[in-house]
Amino acid sequence: MDQSKPVLTPLPNRSSRISEPSTPYEHPQLYRQLIGALQYLTITRPDIQFAVQQLCQHMQNPLLSHYESLKRLLRYIHGSTGTGIPLNRTHLTLTGYSDADWASNTQDRKSISGYCNFLGNSIISWQVKKQATTSRSSTEAEYRALASEASEIIWLRQLLADFHIPQNEPTTIFCDNTSAISLANNPIFHARTKYIEVDCHFIRDCIKTKQISVHHIFTEDQIADLFTKSLPNARFKTLSNKLTALTDP
Repeated sequence: MDQSKPVLTPLPNRSSRISEPSTPYEHPQLYRQLIGALQYLTITRPDIQFAVQQLCQHMQNPLLSHYESLKRLLRYIHGSTGTGIPLNRTHLTLTGYSDADWASNTQDRKSISGYCNFLGNSIISWQVKKQATTSRSSTEAEYRALASEASEIIWLRQLLADFHIPQNEPTTIFCDNTSAISLANNPIFHARTKYIEVDCHFIRDCIKTKQISVHHIFTEDQIADLFTKSLPNARFKTLSNKLTALTDP
């Protein structure tokens, strides 16, 4: 790959092509080894987290199309070898962003949850995960994503308290789905929440105890969008810069 031509994004704009039928890849062990190495790289490269998560789903029986997507990801990494996460001197307020891509998996129609958290202007945690349950609506998918993000925020608040960096105000989580925000802030049970698992309502307790607060953000400003879908070049670059993950020395 040393002589390969770099690309600007980890995956094509339409990442659903990863799941399209193809012939089996003849060296599945190589595919697994490369994915294993990339999983370590995601510890300091949030910009490739979504791509690696997508490719990880095919480790058992990788197809040629999966390997082609993997090679594209390696070309992207080859063109951004100076990338890292700078820790800037900034305020120490914890902030989170939560997003979901509803029914994005073309095979089982399960949704993708993604979140990222900042201490001041520096990203300190992030996650991409396929939801375990099929969501009946985009609101339900976003609500489940918020619940996962709330759990991470509570853990981070406790960790920061151990480091004598207390968060004296509720931690703000930004979400671009107004219906999910309404569900999180409404403690009253009603029909459209009866299908959602009880543990997802944990977020309501966090709001009630003033550990978190959920606020709306416009989709174009939603940083967690980078963790739920493959994006076009311009959009990817904009969000990657907000993550401060593409700063070459």
